[in-house]
Amino acid sequence: MEVFAEYLAHIDHPQHRARTEEVLTWVHINFPNLMPKIAWNQPMFTDHDTFIIGFSVAKPHLAVAPERAGITHFSDEIVQAGYDHTKELVRIRWDRPVDFTLLEKMIEFNILDKADCSTFWRK
Repeated sequence: MEVFAEYLAHIDHPQHRARTEEVLTWVHINFPNLMPKIAWNQPMFTDHDTFIIGFSVAKPHLAVAPERAGITHFSDEIVQAGYDHTKELVRIRWDRPVDFTLLEKMIEFNILDKADCSTFWRK
């Protein structure tokens, strides 16, 4: 997880830093075959050089980006978890718990859906 150390160090709010580190560590432990990396100044995980999931920090929330296909596929579950979303990301407010079951489903979906993908992003 050294790859994320500098990114985490630049998160000023201690609770936001701890939450972000918790989520990134959880992904790394539960999906050890995914490659952690920083791209576009954001932490993300890839599989065979294709994007699986990314994260970013904003003042009111942790953003989770499973690509548009992931948002579309899990839209109802995202809302049921109490999160709002755009076409490209899920916003987990800092005062809300992380639904790790939903996060796991989104990651598994992308791994399976992009198994034969030869590009970084879906086309």
